[in-house]
Amino acid sequence: MVIANQPDIVVVDKQQKIATSGKWNTGCCTVLCIISYSLCMLFFLCARTGMNAAVRAVVRVGIYTGAKVYVVYEGYQGLVDGRDHICQATWESVSMMLQLGGTVIGTARCQDFRTKEGRTNAACNLVKLGITNLCVIGGDGSLTGANQFRSEWSELLQILVKAGKITAEEAKQSSHLNIVGMVGSIDNDFCGTDMTIGTDSALHRIIEVVDAITTTAQSHQRAFILEVMGRHCGYLALVTALASGADWVFIPEMPPDDGWEDHLCRRLTDQRSLGYRLNVIIVAEGATDRFGKPITCDMIKNLVTKKLGFDTRATILGHVQRGGTPSAFDRILGSRMGVEAVMALLEATPETPACVVSLSGNQAVRLPLMECVQVTKDVTKAMADGRFEEAVKLRGKSFESNWNTYKLLAHVNPAEVKSNINIGIMNVGAPCAGMNAAVRSAVRTGILQGHHMLVIHDGFEGLAHGHIEPISWAAVGNWTGEGGSNLGTKRTLPRSMIEDISLNVAKFNIHALVVIGGFEAFVGGMDLVTAREKYEELCIPIVVIPATVSNNVPGSDFSIGADTALNTITTTCDRIKQSAAGTKRRVFIIETMGGYCGYLATMAGLAGGADAAYIYEEPFGIHDLEVNVEHLVEKMKTTVKRGLVLRNEKCNPNYTTDFIFNLYSEEGKGVFDCRKNVLGHVQQGGTPSPFDRNFGTKLGSKLSRIFANTPDSACVLGMRKKALVFQSLAELKLNSDFEHRIPKSQWWLKLRPILKILAKYKVSLDISEKTIMESIIKKRGVI
Repeated sequence: MVIANQPDIVVVDKQQKIATSGKWNTGCCTVLCIISYSLCMLFFLCARTGMNAAVRAVVRVGIYTGAKVYVVYEGYQGLVDGRDHICQATWESVSMMLQLGGTVIGTARCQDFRTKEGRTNAACNLVKLGITNLCVIGGDGSLTGANQFRSEWSELLQILVKAGKITAEEAKQSSHLNIVGMVGSIDNDFCGTDMTIGTDSALHRIIEVVDAITTTAQSHQRAFILEVMGRHCGYLALVTALASGADWVFIPEMPPDDGWEDHLCRRLTDQRSLGYRLNVIIVAEGATDRFGKPITCDMIKNLVTKKLGFDTRATILGHVQRGGTPSAFDRILGSRMGVEAVMALLEATPETPACVVSLSGNQAVRLPLMECVQVTKDVTKAMADGRFEEAVKLRGKSFESNWNTYKLLAHVNPAEVKSNINIGIMNVGAPCAGMNAAVRSAVRTGILQGHHMLVIHDGFEGLAHGHIEPISWAAVGNWTGEGGSNLGTKRTLPRSMIEDISLNVAKFNIHALVVIGGFEAFVGGMDLVTAREKYEELCIPIVVIPATVSNNVPGSDFSIGADTALNTITTTCDRIKQSAAGTKRRVFIIETMGGYCGYLATMAGLAGGADAAYIYEEPFGIHDLEVNVEHLVEKMKTTVKRGLVLRNEKCNPNYTTDFIFNLYSEEGKGVFDCRKNVLGHVQQGGTPSPFDRNFGTKLGSKLSRIFANTPDSACVLGMRKKALVFQSLAELKLNSDFEHRIPKSQWWLKLRPILKILAKYKVSLDISEKTIMESIIKKRGVI
């Protein structure tokens, strides 16, 4: 792609300027202050963790396309004040930003921009710099302000020409203003996107606190009430409830029914009678009852203490939710959104409406900005009018799915009438964080439908040896936040034990099988299907739920456990980069897990700002290694004197981690030195991330179908693009590379060019699949 003579681009965002010298203190080093595009953060907003990744992507991809890129300090205030608040960005000026919370270019509440005079001054500052493209990061207020600025642009230019502040020629050259928005908000309250930048990081902070609190709560048999942020959106509270297995959640979109006080007390009492030593209640800060009366932590605490006599504590998490290091998800989301924002601006015409770059399932989409703002306002109106079911739907499919899953697992009593269907659940392959959440969800979903749930210990070996036992609702109560596999798991495939397995399927009268695991679970499921011709006992429904850090199971874009592993790698890379930045002129070679699948190496490269990531799916040779070394040699001549190189463990049998380390060490003599680190099994451990807990819970809750004995009776349940879908093993077999244990096509490979562009390699960016502008009003209907 060749782009020449592109108009200038600016970015406005937030944080605090450290000195008037035009430099910023970023912790590890001092970098030039930058602004790219017009990434604008507006009044009413606080800095969101993950925004720096978006700023970095906009700056670097803008420079890559040949545009001049500016950043605007202090949001719209900087746009109004102009002068040194609008500075041209450089490639190096956005280095070492990914791991920083908040926003490096600052934000401020700006009353001036609300006035016509303020917006006129802002327009003048942009025209003088020849800036006609603006990228704005913020919430609905910030983005609405940007759209108003765009709609008034012609009028503002006329005012400036009449006042003699700009010439007619300058007005002609800046005749229209293009606007693209990205949503930065921990509240996730902007309709049209599944996740906003900063939400996942906020969930990480919340879950860390919840995990710490539940430890003491179990010890003392306490009830804990936690208030989380969200303004008038209950997303944080809802996902926290799912990820922590909370007993109750209060959200603004769905106030509790009349008499909720008695219902809540009965539920807490029932939980204690089942042997639970703690109770957790999550409250969104905007929660109310059906009459609009606020529901507060203190109100609930007094209720539980007086009616039940429980030892009760209330905690308001506050602004701790906004801070901290951004999660891997937010860094990748910010980077992807930043790239898409640049593409949207470069493709924009005067007739193109202002758009917002959003996430739908696993895809970046462009939506009309004001349609999203309108639907967001419609949610508020629906809640005010008492149309709560409609409010939940307007929040989007992701929110609605979370709410339905919560209702299913938390508020419905187990069925009194049993179905006489026995369902077996097992873990297969290597352990990973989130497996227990999926087991818990599947067990409880089955019990709610009246089925008898059986757990199988130690994978297919346990099934062959009869290590099978029934499990109850209460037995899986606290499993959501536990890492590893409580059922035990092994990599052994069933093909050598088919006869014993068929005998135990008959002996324990198993009518359906849920296999939660990695590629071994996928292959093992096909082994059972193949054996149906000889053993009719295996003619039962089989569902495979992908769970592996490698993310290599055909039929799903994501696997349970991969997000937790990715965060572990990213955190390690942050510490390593900090060490390298402090030492100067040092390159680290890091080996990641994944088998032959390069997902972890690629995505960790995006999240950690790696200079290269070697994977099996993208073959490389000595020439590529030479290019990478030369790239790092040139990099050491700049102010950024550190390097990070990731290598997938099986990317090449000859170019091993030791080989690459020795090569870089030899070629870098006198320029940089090298260190290596093999992360190993630390990537499989730890408590599951909020994403893995939620993803595992939702996958487990989808097991509501009992198939007939057809090809569809053995399938994988996974996420494909925008939805959770069942796909038959027979169909997926055709798209599988069994020798290397990976799917033949993998969505994330399209992100590889972005990784290289952000590392300053001269590569082409495939834009053959252009993102089209979608309408959400037409999809959902006008209220």
